[in-house]
Amino acid sequence: MPRSKGVASGRPLLLPLVYVATLTLIGVSSAALAVLGSEHVRTAAIRTTVSGDQAAIRDFIASNLTTADVDGSGSTPSRRAELDRELFRVSQAYGYRHATVSLADGSVLAGDAADASSPTFDAERRLSAASGQPAARIADSPDGPVLTEAIPISVNGVVQLVVTLQRDAAFVIAAGDDAWRDVLLVTGFSAVVLALLLRAIFQAAGVRLRQQAHELLESRRRDHLTGFINHGAAAARLTEVLATAQTDGASVGIALVDIDNFRLLNETYGSPAGDEALLLVARALESESEPWLALGRFGPDEFLAIAPAEVARELPAAMKRVQAALDSASLQFEGSERLPLTVSVGVTYFPFHATGVNELLSAATIALGEAKAGGGNRTVIADAWTSEPKTAQSTFDVLQGLVVAIDHKDRYTKRHSEDVACYALFLAVRVEMAEADRAILRTAGLLHDIGKIGIPDDILRKPGRLSPYEYEIVKQHVALGDLIVRDLPEIELVRAGVRHHHERWDGQGYLDRLVGEQIPLIARILAVGDAFSAMTTTRPYRKALTVKQALDELRAAAGTQLDPELVAVFVDGIENDPDAPMPGADRNGGQLWTPTIQAA
Repeated sequence: MPRSKGVASGRPLLLPLVYVATLTLIGVSSAALAVLGSEHVRTAAIRTTVSGDQAAIRDFIASNLTTADVDGSGSTPSRRAELDRELFRVSQAYGYRHATVSLADGSVLAGDAADASSPTFDAERRLSAASGQPAARIADSPDGPVLTEAIPISVNGVVQLVVTLQRDAAFVIAAGDDAWRDVLLVTGFSAVVLALLLRAIFQAAGVRLRQQAHELLESRRRDHLTGFINHGAAAARLTEVLATAQTDGASVGIALVDIDNFRLLNETYGSPAGDEALLLVARALESESEPWLALGRFGPDEFLAIAPAEVARELPAAMKRVQAALDSASLQFEGSERLPLTVSVGVTYFPFHATGVNELLSAATIALGEAKAGGGNRTVIADAWTSEPKTAQSTFDVLQGLVVAIDHKDRYTKRHSEDVACYALFLAVRVEMAEADRAILRTAGLLHDIGKIGIPDDILRKPGRLSPYEYEIVKQHVALGDLIVRDLPEIELVRAGVRHHHERWDGQGYLDRLVGEQIPLIARILAVGDAFSAMTTTRPYRKALTVKQALDELRAAAGTQLDPELVAVFVDGIENDPDAPMPGADRNGGQLWTPTIQAA
C-alpha cells in the first residue's frame, strides 16, 4: 500500500516538471524560429534587390557601353565623363549611393573611383568576378547600414565587367526586424495558447491519475464480482467500527451470511452458477433498507454485514427479510429445474457476546454453524438466543433421540417428516383408519426418512440430478431406517411404513418391489403424503410446485406410482375440505413429536 501511495503522489509532481520543460522548449524554439525567420526575410530581401538592380544595370550597359569601351580602344576623357553622367543618372533613378563599372581586372570604366577603391567595393568585385555570380553584403557605416552589391556581366561565359553598387540597407534591416517581430508574436501567441492547453491537459491528466490511483486502491479493497469490500477491508472496517463503538459506549451488530450448498452448486453447474448465486445474495443484502455500516464479501460464499447501534436490534429481522426475498428468487441452468437459493445467518453483538474482532467473528461463525447444521435457511443468534424449541425429555426417550438426530442432520428432513405425518393423518381420517393405527401412522410418518441420517450430505443436498450411483445410495435410506427403528417396542407397522413407503403400485419401486396391495396400507398412505410434501416443498435441487401442480402430478401418478383410491381421496380432501392441511402451514411440531398414550 505505501508503494501505491508513492507512485500516486509522484505522478502529479512529474506533471509540473513536464509542463515547465515544455514551456522552456517552446520559448527556445520560438526565439530560434524568430531569428531564423528574420534572417530568411533579410536574405530574401537582398536577393530581390540584387535581382532588380541586375536588370537595371544590364539595361544601362546595353544602352551606353560599346565594344570599344570594353576593350579600351574608345576610352577618352570625354567618353569617361559621358559614362559617369549616365551612371549617375541611373544611381539617382534607383537610389544608389555609389555605382562603379569596372573591367574584370579592376580597371574602372565609370563611376566614383574613390568608392571603387574602397575595401568593401574591391572585396565584393573580386568575389563576383571570380565566381561569376552576384555578391552582396550589408555593412555598417557612419550614415547607417549599407548594402554593397557586385553584379558580373559575362560575354560568352567570360566575366567582362563587374558593376559594384551601394545602397541604403535600412529597408532590408527593417524587413528582417518586422519578420522577427511578427514571427515572435505569432509563436508567442501560439506558445501562450499551447501553455494554456497543456495546463488544462495536465490538470485533466492529474485528475485522471488521482482517480486511477483511487480506483486502483479501491480495486484492492473490493471484490470484483459483487462490488462489496473484500475480506481484508471488511475486517479492517469492523476493527474501526468496534474502536469507535468502544469509545462511544455503543453497540454493534454483525451478521455472517453463508450461501447454503454453495460448494455443491459450484461442483454441479460450474463457477458461473456460483457467481450468479453470489450476485443474487449481494443484491438482496443491498436492497435491505437497514443503513449498513459496511457490506463485505467475507469468503468464497460468505458475506459480512455490519449494523450500527440504532438498527443492531433489528439485525435478525433484517436477515430474515433477506431470506424471504431470496425465497422468491431461483436459479436455473441447462439441464436443471428451478433451484432454490437460501442462506444461513449467524448474528452476534458487541459488546454482549465479545469485545474483540476475532472473538466477535468466532461467535458469529459458531452461530452460523448452528444455522447450517439445522438444515440451512435459518438465522441464529450467538449463545443460542433463539426461539427454536428445545427438545423436551419424555418417557418416549428413543423417539425423542431420533427427533434430535433428524433435526441436527437436516432441517428439511425434519420439516418434511412433520408434513408427511400431517398429510398421512389427514388421509387416514378420510379412509376411516382406526385411531390406534393412526397413532402408529403418525410415528411412522415422523420417522419414515430417519435412514437419511446415514446419507452423505453431498448427496442429500446436491442441487441437481443424482447420478445412478448416488441414487442407489439414496435408495438405501429405507433399509437403514428399518434397521434404526427395529428395536422400538411394538414397532412392526412403523417398520413397514419406514421400509416400504418408496414401493410403487406398479411394482417398480424399492427395495422389495412389492405390487399393489402387497404394499402395506400404512406405506401406501405415507407414499401419498410423501409425494405431495416433496413436490410442494423447496428442495436443494428445485423450487416447490404450487398445490394445483402437485395435485395434477398426484393424479398422473395414480395407478402407477401411487394407490389410485388413496390418491382420489387425498386430492378430493385437499381441494374441498376447508380444514385440509396446506403446504407452509404451522404443523405445531412440538405436538406432533410429543407421543400420545396410544403410541407409548
